[in-house]
Amino acid sequence: MTRNDPSTSDDPTPGEAATEAAGIDIATRDDAVSSGDTTPESTARSGGSTVTDPIVEARDLDVSYGDDRALQGVDLAIPERSVTALIGPSGCGKSTFLRSINRMNDRIASCRIDGEIRFDGKNVYDEDVDPVALRRKIGMVFQQPNPFPKSVHDNVAFGLEVQGIDDDVDERVHTALERAALLEEVEGQLESSGLDLSGGQQQRLCIARAIATDPDVILMDEPASALDPVATSKVEDLIADLARDYTVVIVTHNMQQAARISDRTAVFLTGGELVEYGDTAKIFENPEHDRVEDYITGKFG
Repeated sequence: MTRNDPSTSDDPTPGEAATEAAGIDIATRDDAVSSGDTTPESTARSGGSTVTDPIVEARDLDVSYGDDRALQGVDLAIPERSVTALIGPSGCGKSTFLRSINRMNDRIASCRIDGEIRFDGKNVYDEDVDPVALRRKIGMVFQQPNPFPKSVHDNVAFGLEVQGIDDDVDERVHTALERAALLEEVEGQLESSGLDLSGGQQQRLCIARAIATDPDVILMDEPASALDPVATSKVEDLIADLARDYTVVIVTHNMQQAARISDRTAVFLTGGELVEYGDTAKIFENPEHDRVEDYITGKFG
C-alpha cells in the first residue's frame, strides 16, 4: 500500500558492561503485560521479539519526506497496556514513527508512507479510516507543554469539544485531571489560566487533555525533556500509572528514563532502521547487536 498524504565467570557480559557504562539500573515493573492467546495466528514477530495480539503493529513500514527516507522496513508490534520506549540518536526516525501511528504526518504534503500500521487489526491508512476519529483513540502529548490560553477546566474540556462529546463534561474533566495526578494541585483554580501553571503542571495538564476522551493509546514525544528533575519524576510516575489502563508509546533521548519506565524498548539507528526491539532489561543488559551496545555505551549517537 502506498499513500501520499500531508511525519560461569564472575566477569560481566558485554551487555552488563554496556549497562554499567551507561549508568543504567533496570527496575522491575509490577504491572506486567498479560500474555494472552499464544496461537500462531495471533502472534507477531517484531525485531526478533514476539508480541501476542498487539494493539499497534507496523508491517514493513517505509516513510519518506520527498527524497529523504526517514524509516525503512520497520516491523514492530506493541502490546496493550504497557510502556514501549523508542530510543536512538537524533534523526533516526523515532518521532516520525510515533507520528505515523495516529496519522499526524498527514499534515506534511511531502510525506509518503508505504507498508501498514495496524491499530486493533485495522490498517490506519485505509481509505475508510477517519483521522479525527483515529486520534480520539490514539492521543498524543508533545515535547513542549502546549496548554491553550484557556482555563485549566477548558483546556481539558477542549479535547472533548473537538470530539463532539458534550455529556458529563465536568465529571470527565475532573476524572482526567485525577488520572493525570493534577487534580489535587489545581482543584481550587480550575477557572484560572492553564498558562499560569508550572512547566511540569502544564505537561500533566496536556496529558489530562489527551486522556479526557478515554483513548486506547497515548503517544508521548519526549514529554519530560523540557522539565526539571522533580517535574520529570512526577511525569515518569504518571506514565507508570497510566500503563495500567492505557498503552503508552514514548520517544526519549534519555536512556536511563527508558530503562526506568518502559516494559519494552525499540532501538532505531541511523537510516531509519529498527535494529533491535524487545524487553527493556534485555536490550540494556544483553543486546543482540553490537551497534545497539555501542549506542548504549555512548560510542556514538
